Amino acid sequence: MSKRHRWQASDHHQPNLRPMRPNIVFAFADDWGRYARAYAQHEGPGSLNELIDTPNFDRIAAEGALFLNALVPAPSCTPCRSSILAGQYFWQTGLGAILQGAVWDETIPTFPLELERGGYFIGYQYKVWSPGKTLNAPIGAARTRYEPAGRNFNQFSHWVTANAATLGIEGAKQTLYDETRENFRAFLAARGDDRPFCYWWGPTNTHRTWERGSGKALWGIDPDDLEGRLPGFLPDVHEIREDAADYLGECQAVDKGLGILRDELIAVGEWDNTLLVVSGDHGIPGMPRAKCNLYDIGCEVALAVRWPGRVRAGRVVDDFVNLMDLGPTFCEAGGIDIPDTMTGKSLVPILDAPASGQVDAGRDHVVTGRERHVGFAREGYLPYPQRSLRTKDFIYIVNFEPDRWPMGDPKGLDDPRAPAPDYQTLASNTFAAYPDFDASPTKAWMIHHREELDVEPLYDLAFGKRPREELYDLNEDPHYMTNVADDPKYANVRGQMEARLLAILEDQDDPRLMEQPCRYELEPYAGPPER
Repeated sequence: MSKRHRWQASDHHQPNLRPMRPNIVFAFADDWGRYARAYAQHEGPGSLNELIDTPNFDRIAAEGALFLNALVPAPSCTPCRSSILAGQYFWQTGLGAILQGAVWDETIPTFPLELERGGYFIGYQYKVWSPGKTLNAPIGAARTRYEPAGRNFNQFSHWVTANAATLGIEGAKQTLYDETRENFRAFLAARGDDRPFCYWWGPTNTHRTWERGSGKALWGIDPDDLEGRLPGFLPDVHEIREDAADYLGECQAVDKGLGILRDELIAVGEWDNTLLVVSGDHGIPGMPRAKCNLYDIGCEVALAVRWPGRVRAGRVVDDFVNLMDLGPTFCEAGGIDIPDTMTGKSLVPILDAPASGQVDAGRDHVVTGRERHVGFAREGYLPYPQRSLRTKDFIYIVNFEPDRWPMGDPKGLDDPRAPAPDYQTLASNTFAAYPDFDASPTKAWMIHHREELDVEPLYDLAFGKRPREELYDLNEDPHYMTNVADDPKYANVRGQMEARLLAILEDQDDPRLMEQPCRYELEPYAGPPER
């Protein structure tokens, strides 16, 4: 055990004793939604989480706290990451609020660089902040990158499949596990002293694309086992079940990486003085209503926190968490002042509390939103501006420009008689149609079957234009398929949700309310992105 972190002899019998400043490890997977076995017991029978095997995430949750209502600030990777790093709403991060065309404003304090100034040794492997200029600037860019063993983990199923003939499936997997291990060891070796460290592990294998059929071939996840488990807005057909099964396999690969981090922290004697946080930047890509949408499948994410001596084991927390709260949380945990620019709210009081359930009555909602994802998704490089208020019982969404296509211009596919690009093009080329919807077998299948009577309404939910306001009663409609914003029965709820959302946006200086014209309609926010 490191001398700096040595506890008193009876430490394990005195839970109120606290070590010096903890190490901070943030495991943050690209496009990883709320998929871990630990959630199965909280969702009832029939969930996808019953089919996934994530023993490392589950152990972290069991030894700390599992959060049931964690949502991203924006369901698009760069704006979400801008928000987390800066501890602000995404619209408060300048050009970090968009994806293509993002530029990092180095005058904005970020938690890794603030921790570094406060004495922490910082570093990362794989993805932190991208796409955008300057790549990974909020964590020190190339200066703090530790990837001497490579980045092949990010193409997990492709790489394993391509090398299985020579290495075998398990041997190929092990090579990728060893890559993560060696990269982490390089970071720990570079530390060179006893300083606390802050490390970001950011695998991207859960982002498209992955090897078709890999869920079953590499992980034994049978697509037929998903029958009857998909949300109601997804056609329950083999091709889409297989697509979801392949994604769950990539989630299991992320979990294996978590186990490697744990093993290495134990090996260097740092496991019990490390604040470990595990989450993802938004929901599944290439599926309807998910990534780039403000519904739960796009915004809900897994969140587990382990912090020995501070977080009591086995807690299950109902409080709503916006992931931008992690920035001030890491600053407070690291013993440094939280920058005034951070509008997020530290989770440390929630982590220190002994109880499960709802800890802070004020944490009963999360505000999410988005502006521009793919720069040329719509004519004129325009965004699809949305804001949402999520509470225990409702999702309320404002679509500020309902005349625009939410998933990008259809390029003729709004006409059911128009010929579609071939299946493989739609499965592999995001920009062939509806560019804010990642290419996938699911996208290809739905477009090619859009004329069928049972598919047409689901296709419209996925790709069609939307009204200015949406309201979903999650108790009656858990898959948020029936918009009740115009239902007189919900008039009071709609009015209250609207008033509350707009008040928060005004208080936080959202340009959508506070500027005329709004910056997101003008260059450089709406200009052609640099390639």
